[in-house]
Amino acid sequence: MNLKDTIKTTRFENGLTVITETMPDVRSATLGFWVKLGSRSESPELNGICHFIEHAVFKGTSRRSALDIAIESDKLGGNLNAFTSHEETGFIVKVVDDRIEQAFDLIADMLTAPRFEEKEMRRERGVIIEEIKMVEDSPEDLLTELFLSKVFPGHPLGRPIEGTKKTVRSFTGEKAAAFHSANYSSGNILIACAGNVDHDRIASLAERSFPASRNGLKKNGLQKSEQKPVLATPIVLSKKRNLEQTHLIIASPWIAAGDKKRYAASLLISILGDGNSSRLWQNIREKHGLAYSVGANSDSFSDCGIFSIYAGTSPENLGEVIDLSIGEIKKIKRSGVSTDELSLVKEQTIASVLLSLESSASRVETLAHNEIVHGRQIPVEETIAKLEAVSTDDVTAVANEFFQTENISLAALGNLNGIKVDRDRLNVS
Repeated sequence: MNLKDTIKTTRFENGLTVITETMPDVRSATLGFWVKLGSRSESPELNGICHFIEHAVFKGTSRRSALDIAIESDKLGGNLNAFTSHEETGFIVKVVDDRIEQAFDLIADMLTAPRFEEKEMRRERGVIIEEIKMVEDSPEDLLTELFLSKVFPGHPLGRPIEGTKKTVRSFTGEKAAAFHSANYSSGNILIACAGNVDHDRIASLAERSFPASRNGLKKNGLQKSEQKPVLATPIVLSKKRNLEQTHLIIASPWIAAGDKKRYAASLLISILGDGNSSRLWQNIREKHGLAYSVGANSDSFSDCGIFSIYAGTSPENLGEVIDLSIGEIKKIKRSGVSTDELSLVKEQTIASVLLSLESSASRVETLAHNEIVHGRQIPVEETIAKLEAVSTDDVTAVANEFFQTENISLAALGNLNGIKVDRDRLNVS
């Protein structure tokens, strides 16, 4: 079936967008509501408010109590999950196709008519503070927050998504309601659904649930910070003596989410550190036995990105892991990648793309990503063609563009074993 027959889009005058993809041979349906607000949309005083509201909408609406929401969510038979990122907040549920209307009504009610009762908000403040403490007890998460705060100094991207204990303690029901009313607008909401669903029915449900006249659902609301960040290149060595391992991040600036070089950049990450055959895995783990967890990934935002290598190792091995990681970057810049390496990661990536087509959850996430980042739906055939067209020279060009010594940053957390790191040690020329 042609893409234009399976994917349909409706854009309402109030700014709301509805996208569906029909999968007639399955009995599941995944429904997602994306709010184009995240921690990047917050002032320093309100850091964490989007994440707080993500929690708070589960605590009761004008028609449902918190217990009602929990029971109804369980009755749907699927998992109702929510998340907050730097640039989005999402609510996603996967259900049997004949329960899609009930699922839609539940999430729409949570987003349009949350109660924000102070008694419930007081409890939720406590829950989120415990979540913050979990981050403090997780060295990988703690290192990531520490690192981002130094890479994006003074910018919302450098603040923790969940906020701080101080800001969370300041969030009242009144403050949450005011932020929600001002910013959870129809123009900031995208609804995506994939599975055995009818587009016109989903669009009708959306039109009924999000009328233009509803208070708090006006067309325009707060958008992300338009301030493009200037990335710093810190070297951060933070002692935490009660850890058995030292945790390490080596990073550089990277492409933005919509960059045309994203196909070559993705394949470069796979060659360096995504998978058991990747260079970092084979060298640091398999050849030298220095780490259990090691790899590379990236975070791409609307106007910038971060590439990072992560590893956890014994303190006495930290220096060697740094040198081996920098060495792999140098090798790619100097000698490029082989045709065989590139063919392997292309096969892996294309297989992953094709396998994702079997999942309504994967498809709905792709619908939302394509709409938010690219403003259009990208056919899978186009994605595969773009991946297949990437050459070894394309991959090397990305490495040479972004892996510059002056742009390399490093953060380490744990027992540092007296190690010192200067810019010369991070030389990737």
